[in-house]
Amino acid sequence: MPRVFFITGTSTGFGSHLLELLKFNNTNDKEGRSQVVDESPTNKSQNFLGVKLDVTKKDEIDTAFQFAIQKFNRVDVIVNNAGYGLSGPFEELSEKQIRTQMGINFFGLIDVTLKVMETMREQRPSGGLIQQVASFTESISHEVKPEWGIKFTCIEPSGFRTDWAGQSMDFPEKRLPAYDHLNAKEMMGKCHGSQAGDPVKGAKTMYELAAMKDPPLRVVIGTDAYQAINGKIKAYGENYKKYEKISNCTDVDGYQALI
Repeated sequence: MPRVFFITGTSTGFGSHLLELLKFNNTNDKEGRSQVVDESPTNKSQNFLGVKLDVTKKDEIDTAFQFAIQKFNRVDVIVNNAGYGLSGPFEELSEKQIRTQMGINFFGLIDVTLKVMETMREQRPSGGLIQQVASFTESISHEVKPEWGIKFTCIEPSGFRTDWAGQSMDFPEKRLPAYDHLNAKEMMGKCHGSQAGDPVKGAKTMYELAAMKDPPLRVVIGTDAYQAINGKIKAYGENYKKYEKISNCTDVDGYQALI
């Protein structure tokens, strides 16, 4: 059954390719444009809506969803894809850069998610899928009632040949001598364009996940991410086992776990 997609961050990368996969041309708007698409196989001009959306501005979020509901009556899939890349030693980053990243990648994503949860819960029939290219999703998934029909997928990508490490990446404006052993701009420049991930295939995978009846709560995409997560799982398992005695020595005497 055709669904209405609301995609943030469509000027480049996953958002752009996902839009193409839905058979709509990207507007190439660089000022925070997002797209709302009904994938019905009918007149494209009637099934597409471009909305100006800076995810750090709540009034634009409210207006964008208002326009979406007015045109399509519902939203079935939200793809929280808008993001801001920042790379460099922590001490070299300016407060402005850090606040910008948190504003877009964290608080902006939270504000969009809050709005879409309200929308999906109140629309009839209720429900939908929230795809996050971020990692705070799991706790929210435990808060929704099953009858709301709202599902979540946290997508954790490895390196893809998008513009993330290119024009979308910011770096420290002032270098500190203490960090002369690290040059984030140089390192990211070397890997930009040589990452393993194909953004077209990444967008296709995101679409396939959105089409699943029971999508995973968490999924990595890309061989680098798959290898890294399995390495981390192995290291965590060994670490927790190694310090098992310390972990289990802090309970109140006589404490019995509730079943």
